[in-house]
Amino acid sequence: MSQAENPERLKPGREVTVDDVRALMGASTPHFALQLRARIRALIRDLAPDHPARIEGEREIARLDQIAFAGEVRGHRAELGLPPLRSVTVGEPGRAENLH
Repeated sequence: MSQAENPERLKPGREVTVDDVRALMGASTPHFALQLRARIRALIRDLAPDHPARIEGEREIARLDQIAFAGEVRGHRAELGLPPLRSVTVGEPGRAENLH
């Protein structure tokens, strides 16, 4: 994953769309969150504050900031009596014992 953007999305005069932002969001994981954040930020930089793609992009940037530093939860919590998966407990206060 790099911060290089698809040249089609950057063509002069081409309207940035919510689908462009969502196409980048599809690959979002904690591992790539900061690279994706930079790509989305560059994509929406010149859009008006009320542009739908900018609004979606800013919402996604906030989510990427959160998962970049705290991880993310996928699936459901462990069932009673079973230890939680590491990916579920990363970033939870008081759960550092699950990271070793």
